[in-house]
Amino acid sequence: MSETSITTPSGSEKGRYNVKKVQNSSMFDDSPIAGETGDEFQEDIERTKARAGEEKFHRLGWKRLTIVLIVEAIALGSLSLPSAFAALGMVAGVICSVGLGLLAIYTSDLVGMVKMKFPEVAHYADAGRLVAGRFGYELVGGMFVLQLVLLVGSHCLTGTIAFLNITNNGACSLVFGVVSAIILFLLAIPPSFAELAILGYIDFVSIILAIGITMIATGIKASHSAGGMSSVPWSAWPKDDLSFADAFIAITNIVFAYSFSICQFSFMDEMHTPKDYKKSIWALGLIEIAIYTITGAVIYAFVGPDVKSPALLSAGDLISKVAFGIGLPVIFISGSINSTVVGRFIHGRIFKNSVVKYINTPTGWATWIGLIAAITVIAWVIAEAIPFFSDLLSISSSLFISGFTYYFPAIFWFVLLREGSLFERKNLIHLVLSSISMIVGLIVLVGGTYASIVDIRNQYKHGSVRGVFTCAPLE
Repeated sequence: MSETSITTPSGSEKGRYNVKKVQNSSMFDDSPIAGETGDEFQEDIERTKARAGEEKFHRLGWKRLTIVLIVEAIALGSLSLPSAFAALGMVAGVICSVGLGLLAIYTSDLVGMVKMKFPEVAHYADAGRLVAGRFGYELVGGMFVLQLVLLVGSHCLTGTIAFLNITNNGACSLVFGVVSAIILFLLAIPPSFAELAILGYIDFVSIILAIGITMIATGIKASHSAGGMSSVPWSAWPKDDLSFADAFIAITNIVFAYSFSICQFSFMDEMHTPKDYKKSIWALGLIEIAIYTITGAVIYAFVGPDVKSPALLSAGDLISKVAFGIGLPVIFISGSINSTVVGRFIHGRIFKNSVVKYINTPTGWATWIGLIAAITVIAWVIAEAIPFFSDLLSISSSLFISGFTYYFPAIFWFVLLREGSLFERKNLIHLVLSSISMIVGLIVLVGGTYASIVDIRNQYKHGSVRGVFTCAPLE
């Protein structure tokens, strides 16, 4: 037998193993080799499984990274942007969509720089540890878990709404909620992001078709109206009665559409060539900017200030059913990847020093499936039990996404990445952009939270708060 030193693609010390090659035996052969004690042979088996696990979780290239980022970032929520344009007006809508998108690409680049400089960072919480020690790890880890679990619940409710729309409210919404949760659970079982990337191609085609159908349908509807498209009363400027809360809800809808960096550390940890991340974030960022800006501007121009959210509801009863049907893969694939990311974080933390974390043993698979089931059930219960769940999600997004996307990456540059004086020439561009990111993040943190609380208060005032665990249709 010979010994080989294996170093993981991340280059981290804790990923290095001395693996004894066992000649003429299967990878997981349970027969000890002559001269070895049982304990020694068991160590060989565990090292071999660890090596296989490292290989399994480092198969992601930049193209597949782009796909999983698209899956995580772009969902039917993109069809809420026309209503944001209706509130802000065409000019401000386009400026916010393009400007916030470019800023998100920059902050995502900072996240990638942190991963390259500190390859041991596997999840966002690990970066929090670098900034503020154990406190930073626990704080950011808690934010990370809570936000992703709530996002899973959001996709569960969106799936329920889609099924209800397709079937004309043909069943109790709780039934469709359970069906949605089961689908989310099943799609989240594959633990490797390289495996999920295969579903990502279906996801991408699905959202493009759903958006395309909605655009065509609203365009045809507008052209057949009295006066044609020229009669659609869209405006370049914000609507006249726009309140601060409504304006901020519109802006935060755009901000949250660019929240892909929350999972970037987790995805990059599986890359076989991490330095290629720049290709992925630029590809994703430009695709997102194009999709969001075109979707928001075109559908708003076709429908006008009365555009619904999601916009496919403005396409007519039949077309909305078709679009919802085509969009089902987006709802469930994009939702399930949130379960996988938070599951990998929790599972890796529980079994940090065990081969179980590689999910290639019976114990590994049993604990993984149990964890994903628990995450899905908790997400479903929270989504059904809280009568203002959508606004709860908005509050958590204002509190957390503002940090994950904007001010945390800015802090990373100031604390972890900056070299030399703040005002050295090489640092000026980063100083300006990181400062802008910090300001934008803090404004969204305060303004978005306030706007969401005001919206909850208004819902209770108008009696529009839905019931808990209800069979009634969800809006």
